[in-house]
Amino acid sequence: MRVPVRNMTGETVNEIELLDEVFGIEPNEAVMHQALVRQLANARLGTAKTKTRGEIRGGGSKPWRQKGTGRARQGSTRAPHWKGGGTVFGPQPRSYEQKMNRKMRRLALRSALSVKTAGERLVVVDGLSVDQPKTKLLEEFLGRIGVESSALILLADSNNYLELSARNLPNVKTLRASCLSVRDLLGYEYLIMPLDAVETIHNWLGATEQALSVA
Repeated sequence: MRVPVRNMTGETVNEIELLDEVFGIEPNEAVMHQALVRQLANARLGTAKTKTRGEIRGGGSKPWRQKGTGRARQGSTRAPHWKGGGTVFGPQPRSYEQKMNRKMRRLALRSALSVKTAGERLVVVDGLSVDQPKTKLLEEFLGRIGVESSALILLADSNNYLELSARNLPNVKTLRASCLSVRDLLGYEYLIMPLDAVETIHNWLGATEQALSVA
């Protein structure tokens, strides 16, 4: 699979051949969905907490004697049916973590990348850099390459000026290629990748399953 390579002025200057096993597979929607649900679940804190009757201060003595008052017997004012009492079956701290094996996680990434490529939402640039941290420079570049909505910019290494330039654009995010996730791929319409980021993705996801199992 060959896609055009743009420069900072938006012109096509070359072509690059992408690995079919990374950018050209038949997308597996079920695995992509599972990977997305897993990532959203793992992001949950699970810190919701309510107090049971044994954790609320006070209520140690009976509110009134057992018999002779004409009222129902009560043992504590911290029982769940009292105002200010404990909660029955309330939320407690827990983990929402879901597990997914490496082969499926990589299949989900390959599927999401293939969706972007098939939908012509992948833009490869020969070099992506700005000489000063200025949002207007990046905004003009995005306009020249036809990006009118949200965009995810993958970087092979840290680029401070570019990251600062993108920070003020609400629909643009910069991310290290080695930290790519299905949630980021599906959350932005366009995917912008310099050549060195493409090489990082090829080295990461383009290896054979035999090589992965050895590693």
